[in-house]
Amino acid sequence: MNKNFSNLIKYILDNFIPPILRDSEVFMHILMFLAFGRKKKYFMEFKAKVPFLSKEEYQEYYNILKDDHFQTETDLNSKSLSVILENIVGETVLDVGCGKGFLARQIYAKYKIDVTGIDIIFPQYDDEIKYLKGEAENIPFEDKKFDTVICSHTLEHIPNILKAINEIRRVAKKRIILVVPREREYKYTFNLHVHFFPYSHSFHKLLNNKNAKCLISGTDIVYIEDCT
Repeated sequence: MNKNFSNLIKYILDNFIPPILRDSEVFMHILMFLAFGRKKKYFMEFKAKVPFLSKEEYQEYYNILKDDHFQTETDLNSKSLSVILENIVGETVLDVGCGKGFLARQIYAKYKIDVTGIDIIFPQYDDEIKYLKGEAENIPFEDKKFDTVICSHTLEHIPNILKAINEIRRVAKKRIILVVPREREYKYTFNLHVHFFPYSHSFHKLLNNKNAKCLISGTDIVYIEDCT
């Protein structure tokens, strides 16, 4: 399914289905079964369990659901991808939460610069791009290592989101670009998100930098901050 179309479907579900139904176990049980079959229980129980999961238990959710939850190359819509590509600065880029490497490859194809990707699940193999297994909360590089650091559709998954943001800022030399889905919070969702940002100002408030740009990009929120 085209990512722009699937994002539109999610937007309609989140904004036009009454909350009494979106939070209904019976109603969502039906939709989850249609979407995920027997694995629906992992999505149905996730929001209630996530505050109490150990790091290993949290990782196990992603291992179990990786074939159901990561089927597309990217969660970015086309507009957000364009914004990212237009705002790369410098000669070194780190993609935090790179997934299958879609964005990293797009950056390299456009600029032919030094691109590195890290992720907890999908270490990649590519002649032009370096991929490492790593966590956003503990990025395995020294301070100010990369000119541009990008984190797209990842922060919403991370329980300790402020630690991840601090790590991204630590390793960035010139600019950070963050993208999160514009999404309302419900008890049952078709993803493993633990943070929700329905408005750009709610995400901007979390980042707490009045000089940064925070804009709506279709079904995404894009945040651009220049390092001082």
